Amino acid sequence: MGRHSLPDDSTPARAGARRGARPRALVLATGLVLTVVAGTVVALDNGLLPFGGTCGGEVTRLDVAASPDIAPAIRAVAHSAREEAARADGRCLDIKVASRAAHEVADAFGQRPVDPEFQVWIPDSSLWVDRVGAERGTPLATAGTLATSPIALGAVPKAATSLGWPAKNYTWTELTRATTSGDALHLGVADPSRSATGLLSLARISAANAKQTPDRTAADARTAATARLLNQRAADSDRQAMATLPRDGSAAEQRNPRRNQALLLSEQAAFAHNTGSGGPDLDLLYPEGGTARLDYPYTLVDNSETDPERSRAANRFLTLLSEPAGQRALRRLGFRAATGEADPKVVRTAGGRAPQPYSADPAEPPTAKELQALMGMWTITVQNARLSTVVDASASMATPVPGHSGRSRMDLAKKSLLQALTSFTSEDEIGLWKFATTLDGDKDYLELSPTERLGGRDKDGSTHRDALADAFGSLAPERQGATGLYDTTLAAYEKARSTYASGKFNALVILTDGTNDDAHGIGLDALVSKLEKLSDPKRPVPLIALAIGPEADTSALHRLVAPTGGSTHRVSDPSQIHQVMLKAIMAAGSNTPR
Repeated sequence: MGRHSLPDDSTPARAGARRGARPRALVLATGLVLTVVAGTVVALDNGLLPFGGTCGGEVTRLDVAASPDIAPAIRAVAHSAREEAARADGRCLDIKVASRAAHEVADAFGQRPVDPEFQVWIPDSSLWVDRVGAERGTPLATAGTLATSPIALGAVPKAATSLGWPAKNYTWTELTRATTSGDALHLGVADPSRSATGLLSLARISAANAKQTPDRTAADARTAATARLLNQRAADSDRQAMATLPRDGSAAEQRNPRRNQALLLSEQAAFAHNTGSGGPDLDLLYPEGGTARLDYPYTLVDNSETDPERSRAANRFLTLLSEPAGQRALRRLGFRAATGEADPKVVRTAGGRAPQPYSADPAEPPTAKELQALMGMWTITVQNARLSTVVDASASMATPVPGHSGRSRMDLAKKSLLQALTSFTSEDEIGLWKFATTLDGDKDYLELSPTERLGGRDKDGSTHRDALADAFGSLAPERQGATGLYDTTLAAYEKARSTYASGKFNALVILTDGTNDDAHGIGLDALVSKLEKLSDPKRPVPLIALAIGPEADTSALHRLVAPTGGSTHRVSDPSQIHQVMLKAIMAAGSNTPR
């Protein structure tokens, strides 16, 4: 699904009344001051300022990477440490702070081996640290939380009034529904694959849907539908999302279809907007039912490789950031304390007003597994899917499933696959093969429906979705057919690779209930070798294997999926294929290159 075009990142200053010309001397003096200030900022950014206090002896250099929103405050404390000649073990601290997007650092740290450029990392959320840990990347250790900022919905005054601000409160689901159900108000968000704010917002929406709808499949479908709507107005970063707000209060800006009248953003981002020169001030609506928040962990990078002097310097800098002066620097930029306690001045400046629940306790943060599933959902939402589905039609698929009134594995598989089909959009591409030994002459496989766009239409006016549903319905076990798994896997994977669609999530899904029974076909070792050569990390086609019943050869399937970056899932009840399949696709989607 493509994105709507978004405005550029430039944000001109507010227009003001033009005053008379200033005296030439004053203009020159002002220019000189600005030049000196600008030079100081550049020097500070590059760690070039001399120590203000007495700093005889040795100096310890510490390199810190910080999320762009908190970097100015961290840099201010680093500057004070230099000016005051702060020391660790008698050595002066020379701290250089670089502003780095958290997702970029996480991508770099997720790779092993890596030579860390920084000894300390301060991302905007612990989820990035957890992601690096899940990927078994660069060793990280969180030493403390520096600040917090809850996530809310910021709206320009007219939009906020239309939502009943500040008197009306909303749950996460109610708030997103109210801001995405019509054309009068556009809701923006930063890309959850690049923004903790976007991903944590999506996690709270998912949790609210799960609470409201006990049926997990229905809840996931609601979350996916919301994700599709959010994706239409998604920006690549938090900064670019802020740039989509109206630049001034003019009717032209307010009605510009490329502008967003509301954003999912942090309280600190709203504070920075309202104290800056970025257009009309925002009002904040804080969702009920548990807030999400950014938590800015002070993270030590590959501590085993850091020399003792730098380790002590890192601990000393954490102390400076935690002391009253350091915390005041954070408050001045709109951050809350590590405890999350609301600061009335910060809240009011950011646009919060009672009775909005800005003092509510945060919800339990999502687990790494939940975030991975959401990333898979988002990936598929953004890219759409191109899936080739291959179903075992051997005689064993006629086996009755206990507890299902005599219905066979194939009966339940067909019903479940049809249920899964309803989860895909008209832009997704899905096809169907079936397989059993010598099904089509000497071949063990037969394409029943090509992998095409579900919304595409045939000559008779019917959609590909209709044709595919009919093909699923036609599936039946072959009475004399055995499991021709290996030849089918190779042929289907070669076809999926040769028809790879850029910009989409490509995958091959194979359902089987047995072991390979074709003695005349390719062997397991040779097939694994072929798949290794066919796989391309830059154009990934993960093989997702669903093993139905106890006879399925999961050990062989594990070997088949490994070269492709796919996964194997045992399905004891074929009626649950749709749930397992969708979860597997989302998990694979979360592992695609970012």
